[in-house]
Amino acid sequence: MSFDTLGLRCFLEAAAAHSFTKAAERVGRSQSAVSQQVAKIEAELGVRLFERGREVHLTAEGQVFLSYARRIHDLQREVLDRFREPDLAGEVRFGLPEDFASIYLSEVLAEFARIHPRVVLTIECDLTLNLMRRFREGAFDLVLVKVNRPEDFPHGVDVLDEPLAWLGNAALAELDGPVPLVLAPQPCVYRAAAIAALEGAGRAWRQAVLSPSHMGTIAAVRAGLGLTVLPRPMIPAGISAVPAALLPPLGDIHVSLLKRDNTNAALTSLEGFVLRHFGP
Repeated sequence: MSFDTLGLRCFLEAAAAHSFTKAAERVGRSQSAVSQQVAKIEAELGVRLFERGREVHLTAEGQVFLSYARRIHDLQREVLDRFREPDLAGEVRFGLPEDFASIYLSEVLAEFARIHPRVVLTIECDLTLNLMRRFREGAFDLVLVKVNRPEDFPHGVDVLDEPLAWLGNAALAELDGPVPLVLAPQPCVYRAAAIAALEGAGRAWRQAVLSPSHMGTIAAVRAGLGLTVLPRPMIPAGISAVPAALLPPLGDIHVSLLKRDNTNAALTSLEGFVLRHFGP
């Protein structure tokens, strides 16, 4: 039994997007080619992985295979990194938001350091606008930034778009007075999105908690002190999204990766490592 990289990518993208058409756009193939790749895996396994319709959804067997597919695909990428670039050395200064460092990239960065032990990797977490300012000043080689509009950083590489959601006790959204918010200090794109949405809808708000850290924000929301805004994939256990009818819509957050130059092989390798993690 053999699963090639393209077949796994098609399966993973279709599982994430609930669509063969969207998966095809992401892997640069036709919709029929993606369907054929998935059908090939189904034939190998002897099971149906998707329920097909206007949207595609994983079957019970598909859910089981999903965890295996991710592990196989990650291992394939690790092998390529290890043997194509076995002697990488140098220093890379990487700046990124705290929530992305802790939720998305902690294991990825640890894996990169393990595969390339001669690369000195320095990580700093900060708010996006601070990261951008320091990037322009030369403090970082690579930064991951969150913006409300992708055109804010036209020279960056688009990483992903994620829908924002209101989080916390829904009863707080129904209070007669100002909506209590748990916010990060300025400049923060989540803060800006929350305030802009409320003020645009004519809703009053107040800053109930000011927290400079992601974990502090989550703790305050869990304690019922206020509502906050986060990307939907980052909603932590024990916290619910506020029903959409209670508060104004927020839109999406756009994530971009900016690199200082193309002459540092270690930097280019880390960039590819991060981008592949956010891909299929």
